[in-house]
This record gives sequence, structure tokens and C-alpha cells, in this order.
Amino acid sequence: MPRLKHIGFVLFDDLTQLDFTGPLQVLNRIPGIKTHLVAGRAGPVRTDCGPFILADTSFADCPQLDLICVPGGWGVDAAMEDAATLDFLRQQALGAQFITSVCTGAFILGAAGLLEGRQATTHWRYHAALSRFGAEPVKARVVRDGNLFTGGGVTAGIDFALTILRELYGEALAQAVQLGLEYDPAPPVDAGSPDKAPGPVRDAVEARFAPRWDAFLEVVDRVTVKVDA
Repeated sequence: MPRLKHIGFVLFDDLTQLDFTGPLQVLNRIPGIKTHLVAGRAGPVRTDCGPFILADTSFADCPQLDLICVPGGWGVDAAMEDAATLDFLRQQALGAQFITSVCTGAFILGAAGLLEGRQATTHWRYHAALSRFGAEPVKARVVRDGNLFTGGGVTAGIDFALTILRELYGEALAQAVQLGLEYDPAPPVDAGSPDKAPGPVRDAVEARFAPRWDAFLEVVDRVTVKVDA
């Protein structure tokens, strides 16, 4: 059974904070683990809700990771075209036991050429675009394809991390971490997926995403040309 020593989260400006702090809170409880918050250079990284996160390791100084995780967020567009980020992911992927993402972080993996021929998931609003990177989109909260784990949108990162714990370390540790975090969801509303949300609610959320959708696809089109080349 694999045992992880070094896990790393790739940070970039305008990431969604919960995409990585949810899995971080879970995976950091693995006994003996060393967590690295990695960016192009160490220092503050802006999140899409205002606060800064401090990256403690630069790409150049990061050790070989056993598990690498890429969160999503509004900053994915720029990260998909950042050569340093993509080169770092490709290099780390050569030696990593597991390559993972949460939410739209999957598209950064795709831009690095790491989704070709693999099953994957992402945030529901962006799901169909996964196929542009040669991935097979699967509508599930967490998808595993060999050493590739992908999680759905934002809060799915917690389920994603617990799935990794269970599959690599067993049910007991996953349950213990779940209990320690009191992760026992009981939301006061039940509209957390497009299949459950009332039509007007879904329309409102779709409208919120609409202004950046075309710009996102323009980036995807540019990136996939490079990946295919």
C-alpha cells in the first residue's frame, strides 16, 4: 500500500480558497506527512475571496512530491498558460505516486498534458470542456483513474481527500479524520447540484458564470492547440 511522505498544493493568484483548504485540512492529518504549499515563488498568493495564502515553497525548491494537488478558481485561466506552472507539473508527475485536482484545477492538469485518455471530473458548469483535453468526463463527485484523482466543485474537495485517505490508508483512518473534523453535512437547503436546484436558481448561477465562459473557452482553445502539438 502506498505511503505518502510529501504532498503539495500548487497555488496561483485568484484560486478558490476552499478548493485547497478543504483537502489540506484532511490530508494534513495523515501521520508523518509533510505538506508543501507551492507557487512560482514563496510568499503571498491572492485568493478569489480576498485573503492571501502564504506559499512556503517555490517551484525551484520543492522536493519530489508523492501527491500533487491542483485547486481551481478564477485564476485557472492564467495558470493554464503559465509555462512555469505547467513545466513544474509535468516534471513532478514523472515521479509522483498520485496526480490530483479539485474543481477547475483539472484544466491546469489538462494544459500540462496529464488528462489525455483519463476519466476525470470538475465543477459541473465546466464539465463538458474536459473532453477538449482528451479526458473522458465523468459526472461524479470524485473520480479515480489509476493514479489520477479528480474532485468536483469546491466542497467536493473534502470528499476527494477522504476518498484518498480511505483508498490509501483504510476506512478507519478516513473515519477518524472525518469525525475529528465533525464533517457531517446537513445543509439547510438542498440545491447543491444542478439536478437538485430549482430552475430559477440554476438560471441565476448560470448567469453568474456566463460573462467569463467565452473567455475561458478562448484560453482552452489556445492551450489545447499547444497540448496537441
